[in-house]
Amino acid sequence: MAHGLVRQESVETEMHKSETKKKTFVFTKKRGYDVTRNPHLNKGMAFSLEERLQLGTHGLLPPCFISQDVQLLRVLKNYDMQKDDLDRYVFLMGLQDRNEKLFYRVLSSDIERFMPIIYTPIVGLACQQYGLIFRRPRGLFITIHDRGHISTVLQNWPDKDIKAVCVTDGERILGLGDLGCYGMGIPVGKLALYTACGGMPPQQCLPVMLDVGTDNEVLLRDPLYIGLRHKRVRGQAYDDLLDEFMKAVSDRYGMDCLIQFEDFANVNAFRLLSKYRNKYCTFNDDIQGTAAVAVAGLLAALRITKSKMCDHTIVFQGAGEAAMGIAELITMAMEKEGLPKEECLKKIWMVDSKGLIVKGREHLTHEKERFAHEHPQMKNLEDVVREIKPTAIIGVAAIGGAFTEQIIRAMASFNECPIIFALSNPTSKAECTAEQCYTLTEGRGIFASGSPFDPVILPDGRKLYPGQGNNAYIFPGVGLGVTACAIKNISEEIFLTAAEALAHLVTEKDLAEGRLYPPLSSIGDVSRTLAIKIIEYAYEHNMASLHPEPSDKEAYVNSLAYSTDYDEFAVDSYRWPDASMTMQTCKL
Repeated sequence: MAHGLVRQESVETEMHKSETKKKTFVFTKKRGYDVTRNPHLNKGMAFSLEERLQLGTHGLLPPCFISQDVQLLRVLKNYDMQKDDLDRYVFLMGLQDRNEKLFYRVLSSDIERFMPIIYTPIVGLACQQYGLIFRRPRGLFITIHDRGHISTVLQNWPDKDIKAVCVTDGERILGLGDLGCYGMGIPVGKLALYTACGGMPPQQCLPVMLDVGTDNEVLLRDPLYIGLRHKRVRGQAYDDLLDEFMKAVSDRYGMDCLIQFEDFANVNAFRLLSKYRNKYCTFNDDIQGTAAVAVAGLLAALRITKSKMCDHTIVFQGAGEAAMGIAELITMAMEKEGLPKEECLKKIWMVDSKGLIVKGREHLTHEKERFAHEHPQMKNLEDVVREIKPTAIIGVAAIGGAFTEQIIRAMASFNECPIIFALSNPTSKAECTAEQCYTLTEGRGIFASGSPFDPVILPDGRKLYPGQGNNAYIFPGVGLGVTACAIKNISEEIFLTAAEALAHLVTEKDLAEGRLYPPLSSIGDVSRTLAIKIIEYAYEHNMASLHPEPSDKEAYVNSLAYSTDYDEFAVDSYRWPDASMTMQTCKL
């Protein structure tokens, strides 16, 4: 940010920030209710008397001045009064709609507590109930009927300095299937973590729902459904919409604007990634983000097994976006250790809904064909595990309980430290629980999950903390690093760099406690570290378009961080009808 006066313009608000070493002052043309009802500007009862008089909010607020610290206490007390997690989600989203700085102050006060509410697993329940809990629109809803006019729709978004867009079409929300327009909760939640974990200013983030209809008959009959009431549009019309959307975003916000694809169905996810990855600044979090966090967990697990990646044989339950992304990054990690590509592929086996993927099986996609091996067909996962004798099993098919007692015991019978990753979300879709893994392997299992699990106390008294392979360890750091140095095309090496950096942050103490990832409480530091590593990699490999190259990359990344502290509004001299008039205050 340049020194002196800096302009941030929007359709509704004109703000100026004048920075000194001590304070940031904000100027706005808004007055009265327009200030108190704008989440970017609103400070509630933290507005000073001078600000209230200048901004025309005197009398619109109770005559009490309280600090953000006290506001935080009030929010936490109200939060504790909510009856269930869905109500807690609605409460927090309401706060985000009213007071953005306070919302992120709440999240940062205990990210480990609040992340499961605004992200997985509760965001899945929130999406299912989105028609009931919908209050105020956040982000843009672009429909199939907006073709030819998407650039005009983008102009309706007030903020112009957009650095990151998260987009979904709602066809494969977590493990819950086609939720159509209700899927908007996912990009909203993802981008909230861009700010809470990565420090990216929320005004630079734009959630987008591409509504092309839904094939979910329950939603089509639901009077509360908020989206288009027709079957999904597919084929050329769908592709034309995506092409126009990608071009419109890049035209308006620049070729270095990050576009994150989220929860697209397999049939579209792979081909859209392949189509756009070398043309735009884009990635698919379900494929690449999941891959990076899973590989980071495997790299950390290698320190327990005292082995290399290429020493392992891995069976996947599932062969969709997540499985293919993880498998691709595993092969890259093995190649980096010196194993030839073809040998890497032979160490990875996949089981889909029709059984083991083998050569000669009918109707295999191009992606599945790469991991098809010469082997008799097998239908049952337990039989596959007993036959292949893998060192690791990874569940990404959203089939709850797929890792049965027999499978877990079998893994423990031929592995000293079996690696068992139950990565499907939400919790109800997890392949097994942490307790099942630890108990059935007599505490020898190396476990990670997609959704959080409580610590497990073993019969010998050991307390193990399950590692949560949460994509939030990856995408905020990747987003921050990519946008900070203006990378225009994101390669797979960026995600391997992020995975290696994340694994390196796991301490020996973490491993002894069962963690394969750093504590979630440190995720802000994790995201900044990943961003720095990505920036270093980008400049080393001529991928960055921001010049000159920052000499102190850590200081540069820190300078971009969003602050939850309230800005002060610059107050010029003002007139008051009666200079002797005072306010009775209860200043805290």
